[in-house]
Amino acid sequence: MVALLFVGDIELLGDDAGGIGLAIAARLTSLAGADEVVVSSTVKDLVAGSGIRFQDRGIQALKGVPEQWRIFAVRST
Repeated sequence: MVALLFVGDIELLGDDAGGIGLAIAARLTSLAGADEVVVSSTVKDLVAGSGIRFQDRGIQALKGVPEQWRIFAVRST
């Protein structure tokens, strides 16, 4: 199982959703290994103080997404 936590905007297109937020989420999902939770630095920053620990996966270029993104995997305790 792959899990992803992402915060971003989506566009509603009739009965479908799209936009950059979904594109980023799809790219992050492809970076996750089995039984792994992957997040962007945005999510990591939003949960500051929660006690959740992260492993830095470095800066990644995400296909079809502007700029590069720092990616983290959630560490088990």
